[in-house]
Amino acid sequence: MSPADSTEQSTTDVTREFREARDFLVAHREDYETAYRDFRWPHFDRFNWARDWFDALAVEQPEVAALTIVEEDGEVNSRTYAEMAERSRQVAGWLTQAGLQPGDRVLVVLGNTVPLWETMLGCIRAGAVMIPATTLLTDADLADRIERGGVRAVVTSSADTGRYAGIADHCIRVAVGEPVPNWLVYDDSAQYEGPVPEVDTAANDSLLLYFTSGTTSQPKLVEHTQVSYPVGHLSTMYWIGLQPGDVHLNVSSPGWAKHSWSNVFAPWNAGATVFLYNYTRFDAEKMLRVLQTYGVTTFCAPPTVWRMLIQADLSAVKVQIRECISAGEPLNPEVIEQVRNAWGITIRDGYGQTETTAQIGNTPGQEVKLGSMGRPLPGYTIALIDPSTDEISDDGEISIELAPAPVPLMRGYRDARELTDDVMRGGHYHTGDVASRDEDGYITYVGRSDDVFKASDYRISPFELESVLIEHPAVAEAAVVPSPDPVRLAVPKAYVVLAAGHEPSRELAGEILQFCRDHLAPYKRIRRIEFADLPKTISGKIRRVELREDEAAKVDSGQTTQHAYDEADFKEG
Repeated sequence: MSPADSTEQSTTDVTREFREARDFLVAHREDYETAYRDFRWPHFDRFNWARDWFDALAVEQPEVAALTIVEEDGEVNSRTYAEMAERSRQVAGWLTQAGLQPGDRVLVVLGNTVPLWETMLGCIRAGAVMIPATTLLTDADLADRIERGGVRAVVTSSADTGRYAGIADHCIRVAVGEPVPNWLVYDDSAQYEGPVPEVDTAANDSLLLYFTSGTTSQPKLVEHTQVSYPVGHLSTMYWIGLQPGDVHLNVSSPGWAKHSWSNVFAPWNAGATVFLYNYTRFDAEKMLRVLQTYGVTTFCAPPTVWRMLIQADLSAVKVQIRECISAGEPLNPEVIEQVRNAWGITIRDGYGQTETTAQIGNTPGQEVKLGSMGRPLPGYTIALIDPSTDEISDDGEISIELAPAPVPLMRGYRDARELTDDVMRGGHYHTGDVASRDEDGYITYVGRSDDVFKASDYRISPFELESVLIEHPAVAEAAVVPSPDPVRLAVPKAYVVLAAGHEPSRELAGEILQFCRDHLAPYKRIRRIEFADLPKTISGKIRRVELREDEAAKVDSGQTTQHAYDEADFKEG
């Protein structure tokens, strides 16, 4: 047997093993007990997802749409699996010809355009290491990513190339769009007819470097391998409930891990169509029309989008959606109820991190307990560890058992050995999130360990209080933080963003405080409220750490703001 034949045989074996794992989960999509008990991660010495999996799909279903993007003006851009495979080969060869080598790091800063997916597949083929980044980064952020990421190549839109002057001169620079002096023109890759690199990457070779969104600290650099995301997102595919032939719409911005989760690996593992509605400003009515017009079957959106959607008339649209998913932050039960009443579909919540794939989720066909994230997903063993005793209990920090470590777990934080050792201590990967587990094994999110606080010696979960707040019709979003108090140490204070049609007032503050008083135990009572915008990361997560610091400073200085109220301002009813 020639070396080429040996490689071909090896590729066939790898493809078969991956398919068996994929097909097992698809076959048991509504049989959680069997899927969780019997699923085993496939293990490979060598693996290249573009060659070993995507190419196989391109041969089997060449005419199926791999990617469809609908623009606001109605323009539709679509690529079949065969077209996407061919374009990614051209991109891989073209970049290699330009000097890209296996292991080189490529900063990819693009919006939801076809070249984003072509570039990602091309980089995988070429053995390059991708650093996806959002177009919302500041110039300082870009410089930090290029320096700390050790970037060798940059792929970005022609309109943004000026931002790289002086910080990417050493890089291979690719402009998507109009020609730019001293930059390669991405469209030229379509004329490439040279050799195609098919790099035989080791399973443990680096594939992705993700900068975390940094809600409490400087962004960390999360390192994933050729298998941890491509293979690991079989768990995400199972949680979403994806099947071959599905049309999957996920609302997520490029550059964040969730975009790779649900706009690349999970749907393409399933052989589904990645569907995008490319809007500049979210409009609930337009999104609902798109869901109806294009036959979307599976839909995933963050809680912020779901909260905006329920302010529209959901019952007025006839959707073909089979699965509704929420991720990013815990979803409030009130939103789940409204969608269920309108569409007869239960939104299923789930949990994961940039450092992993989906770890915990409410899976298809299973009972959904409102407020719960669900149960551990196939391939994960989850322990809740009491932070004060390090004992496993029904309440504690969400942690993943490392004996053995599951395939989807990151390799570690790049260039931060001490930080990696800390989160991997004691035979577990520690997520930094706190939860509780009930007698049926369902896990309910409590909050970031940094966000949970004590008031009068009681532990307070901000999320639990925020879930009650958002049930009030005037509340669109809320964040609860501790407000220093001389008697109770701290009391819960709510920062509230009002829904459309409502204005800040003393009367409304009193009404919301009374509503919370009626729906919360006395020790959880929200005692202060302020109408204000919520600080967020560029990925949309609330920066409670900033609110905590601001609140402590205001209390310390005696500062008051126009739309801030204390329960002492109101007479007890």
